[in-house]
Amino acid sequence: MNLSRREFASVMAAALAAGFPLQREASAAQAGDLYNLPRFGNVHLLHMTDCHAQLLPSYFREPSVNLGVGAMRGQVPHLVGEQLLKAASLKSGTPEAHAFTYLDFERSARQYGKVGGFAHLATLVRQLKADRPGALLLDGGDTWQGSATALWTQGQDMVDAAKLLGVNIMTGHWDFTYGEERIKKIIEQDFAGKVDFIAQNIKTSDFGDPVFKPYVIREMNGVAVAIIGQAFPYTPIANPGWQTPNWTFGIRESEMQETVNEARAKGAQAVVLLSHNGMDVDLKMASRVTGIDVILGGHTHDGVPVPVIVKNPGGQTIVTNAGSNGKFLGVLDLDVKDRQVRGFSYRLLPVFSSLLPADSAMSALISRVRAPYEVKLSEKLAVTEGTLYRRGNFNGTFDQLILDALMDVRGAEIAFSPGFRWGTSLLPGQAITREHLMDQTAITYPWTTLTDMRGETIKTILEDVGDNLFNPDPYYQQGGDMVRVGGLTYTCEPGAKMGARIQNMRLKGQLIEAGKTYKVAGWAPVAEASKHAGPPVWEVVEHYLKAQKVIKPVKPNTPELLGVAGNPGLGLVL
Repeated sequence: MNLSRREFASVMAAALAAGFPLQREASAAQAGDLYNLPRFGNVHLLHMTDCHAQLLPSYFREPSVNLGVGAMRGQVPHLVGEQLLKAASLKSGTPEAHAFTYLDFERSARQYGKVGGFAHLATLVRQLKADRPGALLLDGGDTWQGSATALWTQGQDMVDAAKLLGVNIMTGHWDFTYGEERIKKIIEQDFAGKVDFIAQNIKTSDFGDPVFKPYVIREMNGVAVAIIGQAFPYTPIANPGWQTPNWTFGIRESEMQETVNEARAKGAQAVVLLSHNGMDVDLKMASRVTGIDVILGGHTHDGVPVPVIVKNPGGQTIVTNAGSNGKFLGVLDLDVKDRQVRGFSYRLLPVFSSLLPADSAMSALISRVRAPYEVKLSEKLAVTEGTLYRRGNFNGTFDQLILDALMDVRGAEIAFSPGFRWGTSLLPGQAITREHLMDQTAITYPWTTLTDMRGETIKTILEDVGDNLFNPDPYYQQGGDMVRVGGLTYTCEPGAKMGARIQNMRLKGQLIEAGKTYKVAGWAPVAEASKHAGPPVWEVVEHYLKAQKVIKPVKPNTPELLGVAGNPGLGLVL
């Protein structure tokens, strides 16, 4: 579906007239301008990342807690709410304010509707590509995991959708959790001649040979552009190592510099890094590796409306991050002359499904891949009376629901749930369907565990995860948010040293004793020995939801925080 600029603006004006309820001061022309970007320069890149297999439009609440520590305190991406709006010069109460922040989420979600959806994203991609000769669509990964249909088809639904969407180049992270054989099959068969899968930092564990192409060079409007891939460096730690036993990962900074130099030597006039490092890691890498013009980042799900310009000994690097769940599309135009980037234009566009007409071909594909599962997906398990979300450094209401289910069904005193950042949101009054549950739990290692754990071990776990999140050196941050904790209360000082962040752990008001044993439930074990340790987490939570029938508003169990007063990454915990 290709629309001229004038036709595109007319379609969105019609969408407004049909009932899309924007702010009163927002006109049809303003809505059209949201997606009407003048072309700039001669190199054009579209960037999506971390869609987590969300083919349909959904609600997604941005975090109210995204703390920066050390040098990252108060810096992008560690700004939330009004602080982020101020940094990006965005007005509160606007569609953009809803897209980029958690502010007034429930009301704004009802007003502006759902976001994302591949059929609506496809319309936007086609329009932008039609106006930008040679434009490339880059996928930062976490594409094949995050939904029931992706899990049940081993990512095939997303592979087919990505090809139809027009993805040109991709790197990965959660995608690797389908295992080496499945990944190779997709790349060698489905992607052959259509999509380049790149990752300079994945090597074979025996001889250190590249597993994937480290980069590609594409010519666009007379400019040779190198795209280098950087997969998530800590995949075998954050996810089961037994799923990729023959591959090694890492940041590999020195190899990155060598790759940049090689691409330049082969004629690249501009170098772009398609990264799944996480934004803090990207910012550090940009300050140390020379010759990268742009880093298009992912992993941390940060919807960053304005890029960060990082100075380094060789010049400067533009660093961005494009959010998650298919709700954003980054549009970067570069003006490249004499082997240098002379100027750029960047916008991170929210994908409002009520403003963008659905692409008919993509809609047909989505309907086809979902058809065998529709009855199972749509089964109502319960109704929620409060907003359910997952996203934020410490806990979310859907995370808390999972914790409550683990403790109730497995008979545990304490529960741990991983600090995953993916998962759609629900508004009060919505039915919780099996699809919604799978949006929170669809992984290839879903087993629940029940462990007798000493108090000293509980503290060690919390300290280790806390250091992964709050280590002042980004290269030691191994991904994810803080483990979610049920039953146990504690105090956390993010800026403290390793081993001293977690204090005052209590169960039912009583201090946790180092030598005492407690019954702890959890899920998503990365150890191979824990395969099939207990029923899949979705079975546990489904049992709980059906028994409860109505889920009262959930209050997340979050720690008391020390040393964070005035931190612009700390908003309201709702």
